[in-house]
Amino acid sequence: MPIIINLDVMLAKRKMRSAELAEKLDITTANLSIIKTGKAKAIRLTTLEAICEILDCQPADILEYVKE
Repeated sequence: MPIIINLDVMLAKRKMRSAELAEKLDITTANLSIIKTGKAKAIRLTTLEAICEILDCQPADILEYVKE
């Protein structure tokens, strides 16, 4: 998949655990794991916006496009 999800990197930079982010997003840790591992087929812009707001980052800090 040419889109890389760097959510783990941002969580580490912010010293936040996945469970804490999931709680703040009001989603299950299982659903957050699907996003983190890149297994999600899509992500809502409202979810991306909430992640960026909570982690104080830009979408490009989380999503990376890599040509194959």
